[in-house]
Amino acid sequence: MIENTEFIDTVRDQGVVGAGGAGFPSYVKLQQPVEYFLVNGAECEPLLHKDKELMKAHGDALLEGMGRIRDHLGAGEAILAIKEKYHEIIDFLQGRLPSGMRIHPLGDYYPAGDEFVVVYETLGRVIPRGGLPLHVGAVVMNVETVLNIVWGEPVVDTFMTVGGAVNEPKTVRVPVGISTREVLEACGGVSIDSYAVLSGGVMMGKLVDNLDQPVTKTTGGLLVFPDDHNLIRRYRRDWQAINRIGKSACDQCSFCTELCPRYLLGHPVHPHLAMRALEFSHDPLSLILDADFCCECNICSFIACPEDLDPKNVIVQNKRLLKEKNLKYPEDIPDRPVHGMLDGRRTPVARLFAKLGLKQFRNVGPMVDVAFQPQSVKIPLKQHVGAPASAIVLTGARVRRGDVLGTVEASQLGVPVHASIDGVIEAVTETDVTIRRE
Repeated sequence: MIENTEFIDTVRDQGVVGAGGAGFPSYVKLQQPVEYFLVNGAECEPLLHKDKELMKAHGDALLEGMGRIRDHLGAGEAILAIKEKYHEIIDFLQGRLPSGMRIHPLGDYYPAGDEFVVVYETLGRVIPRGGLPLHVGAVVMNVETVLNIVWGEPVVDTFMTVGGAVNEPKTVRVPVGISTREVLEACGGVSIDSYAVLSGGVMMGKLVDNLDQPVTKTTGGLLVFPDDHNLIRRYRRDWQAINRIGKSACDQCSFCTELCPRYLLGHPVHPHLAMRALEFSHDPLSLILDADFCCECNICSFIACPEDLDPKNVIVQNKRLLKEKNLKYPEDIPDRPVHGMLDGRRTPVARLFAKLGLKQFRNVGPMVDVAFQPQSVKIPLKQHVGAPASAIVLTGARVRRGDVLGTVEASQLGVPVHASIDGVIEAVTETDVTIRRE
């Protein structure tokens, strides 16, 4: 355990969480010494450019943050994992690297940014099933997370790429709590009449049901697609349809398993067995016990399955079932070694563009300054893994940007949330705080 807690407390008070999408409170990762500190700059989802643009615009600050965190963790080396195709950024940073740091180039495949994949590619170590990078002597953080730590201020903005069917694809810095609708309008607007929006990437994003939905600390992208795009139809497929089609059409080809990134690392993840369990009316539970080890990358559903079935969402349903029944995978079954065909079964990002119908969209996202001036923001009290924050402000109170709106007990996993604009508290509920600009 690291005894110097001042740095840890500061990161917690800033409200820093994993900006790569998971939202895990970053202060927890700073509590144990490790051998390696890894920075994940892979950004393998199609059409997203946030991390690349941050490394280009704030490279020196990133290296400073890597050094500070490495020293705090007592790590022997800090490693930045970045796609090898970004030659300009690699060349820029390479000339500035101090001793004890290196850049590890990654191939242009998906999901190169998966934490387990990053650790294996950079260190040659496999995180055990259900484990953490800590179990193999490493801590992994996203590029934006490192910058939020080194900037030393409350996290009240998030960086994101606005892309797809928009007039001007770009990467922007956005105040937390602003609505999705306002972000799209301020960034140049949508280029089509009938559309749908994904928050996050095309592979692991979520469909935005309401454009008034607020942006959070973990929103890394807003991608717009025609309302009838096949990708949107897939995201709208409900469980009844997934279940019915899966039962009738799965031929047990096992492609979903053979291309699964976690299976290729030796983990007991078998999507084809989850599909087989759909067809069984007698005790299928033994076929789904490995569901908890799935990272939900969607390779099985969007790329591997020749029938366009949805093994990923079948596994997600199985995770719920296992939790309800309190069932666990047997601990005495060892993991297999890394698959001998790992290198040959990676999914190139170019394949995603072709298979998912993304070639029609401009694959750019330059960093652009946009003057967002929302008249109000709705700050969710839970933007992270763990316990939600509890509001400590009252309706009618005046707050400044960066003021604390909600806190989490020190004994609980979680971080505070802060005001992203100056204004007056308009409403406080169990789930969010609304601020109106004066």
